[in-house]
Amino acid sequence: MSAGIKGLVPSNVQYDGSPLRVAIVHARWNKTVIDALLAGTIAKLKALGVKEHNIVVQTVPGSFELPLAVQKVIQGAQVQAGATATDLLGGLMSLPSPKPGSRTGTPAFGASSTTANMPSQTFDAVIAIGVLIKGSTMHFEYICDSVSHALMRVQLDTGVPVIFGVLTALTDDQALERAGLGRGENKGHNHGEDWGAAAVEMASHSRRWGEGKF
Repeated sequence: MSAGIKGLVPSNVQYDGSPLRVAIVHARWNKTVIDALLAGTIAKLKALGVKEHNIVVQTVPGSFELPLAVQKVIQGAQVQAGATATDLLGGLMSLPSPKPGSRTGTPAFGASSTTANMPSQTFDAVIAIGVLIKGSTMHFEYICDSVSHALMRVQLDTGVPVIFGVLTALTDDQALERAGLGRGENKGHNHGEDWGAAAVEMASHSRRWGEGKF
């Protein structure tokens, strides 16, 4: 793979992934390449501070299944977060009346302590990983086009950044080089690292923009 002018330019900003929750949904088709990309993605997320328990990995058979899986993962997390918030409010409303002179029994105290311990359930970003390699039929073109458009629609519909980690390679060697597994002297670059970095950056942007900070 020629180095040329291609590739992600590192950001001048050091993004902190420690408060973020990231999901990875990957296909199993072309497993050798997938495994390397998945490992590179996770390693980069951790290097940028994302905690291991905040990295959730799900798998589907192939790339065609990625858009639905990503959508369901996002929706499921949002529903879970809503249920957690409802349970919290229900618990606060059912708190016993405080005894006169008691600080620890007041609703204000109970609310602050419970809220501090309530985990964030929503995902700040989702990375979709797949590997498509052109064969002798039109299957490649159909899948590439439909998956690309569907993943874009998911992120626009949900407002959650979806990182496009689907390799669309013309040959086996192209796919291997983009996973750092090249068979020649140049092993190539593991694009999973770029996807992990992009997830942290876009998740950080999304949080900031959502708060009206620019």
